[in-house]
Amino acid sequence: MSEKIVVPVLGESITEATVSKWLKNKGDLVQADEPIVELETDKVNLEVPSPVSGTLIEIISDEGSVVEVGAPLGSVDENKDIVKKDEIIKKIKPTIKTENTDNLEPQQDEPQLLEAEVTDKTDNKEQPLVLTKEIKTNQPIKEKFKEQALSPAVRKIVAENKIDLENIKGSGKNGRLLKGDLITLMSKNPPPSERKVKYGHEERIRMTRLRQTIAKRLKQAQENAALLTTFNEVDMTNIIEIRKNNQDDFQNRFGIKLGIMSFFVKSSIVALKNFPAVNAEIEGDEIIYKNYYNISFAVGTDKGLVVPVLKDADVMSFADIEKNIKEISDKAKSGKLTIEDLQGGTFTISNGGVYGSMLSTPILNLPQSGVLGMHNIVERPVVIEGEIKIRPVMYLALSYDHRIIDGKESVSFLKMIKENLEDPRRLFLDI
Repeated sequence: MSEKIVVPVLGESITEATVSKWLKNKGDLVQADEPIVELETDKVNLEVPSPVSGTLIEIISDEGSVVEVGAPLGSVDENKDIVKKDEIIKKIKPTIKTENTDNLEPQQDEPQLLEAEVTDKTDNKEQPLVLTKEIKTNQPIKEKFKEQALSPAVRKIVAENKIDLENIKGSGKNGRLLKGDLITLMSKNPPPSERKVKYGHEERIRMTRLRQTIAKRLKQAQENAALLTTFNEVDMTNIIEIRKNNQDDFQNRFGIKLGIMSFFVKSSIVALKNFPAVNAEIEGDEIIYKNYYNISFAVGTDKGLVVPVLKDADVMSFADIEKNIKEISDKAKSGKLTIEDLQGGTFTISNGGVYGSMLSTPILNLPQSGVLGMHNIVERPVVIEGEIKIRPVMYLALSYDHRIIDGKESVSFLKMIKENLEDPRRLFLDI
């Protein structure tokens, strides 16, 4: 008896998906509830499990096919006699006894050990591992080429340009490297890139469904909102000191490191409560003010940017925020996000600083009206009470929808975030 594999319900407003990858081939044995095919939707990827244990006998929708909810993907021929994989492995795995093996000869029905697996049981000392092939180590240049007696000029060129001499043969006596050999080598044109060698001068691939959705939504944000960005800078000295002085205690107590994202989430929520227009959205001719605080945060993955949501962040502690951010980020990077993880955000934080960004103008995550851009922390000279001091400084950017957020509100909003970050005690005192 065969069972159909069908496209499951994908989530609110999602009616179709693309067959991204078959995890099993036709004829493979599968277990009930074992992932068998991966689907890609506008927002997330999800794995479809096998309905029964048996053999995959038919693949109806090939990779790249667009399928609707309820459409057949393939079928599995049910076989109730198939045992679980771990039971199969347990049955066929040989049991090797190592006790008193000195005088035993292998029996005909017993598996024989490979020579590399045999250990000497007559000596309790650990035996050194003997390899049949010589392992080459990255010896210093001085040792590898000490027989060549490189001239000072050659050594200087090698050191300054970090030249690997292992595969270079000199033109001097007995293959000795000369200065001219290195100059000739350095004047050669570099080889073409690996991608050019592999794919040619150009390559054309179809955009994934996720990438198409990202492109469409970002373009919509530019076309449908009155985008404007305001900037400020924040001295991160006090946050860095708090983390340094309390990191061990925090981690021992809560089992998670104290990062900087929790400070930015807390500071943003304080500012959102004081400037509710930044936490609002436009729907037709109405403004919807949201009195809950679901903070979206951007996560870069191999397949593109996703923006999961930290829901009800205003009632979370620093530890709760850090734990939830890590858990959701891990799900995003492993492709395990659900539709619910991406819905309901009211304000977004994007941390381009982790990639080295100094300054940027983030684009709104519609229908939200504000997005905060974080950047890298760089030691800069600043004037404090008439003296020039070196401080760790981060540039902040707030992009906002000028249709409902005035310039005064946006500047004051970002200034309040700055004040709370520079004096983190305000976050604990709720002022």
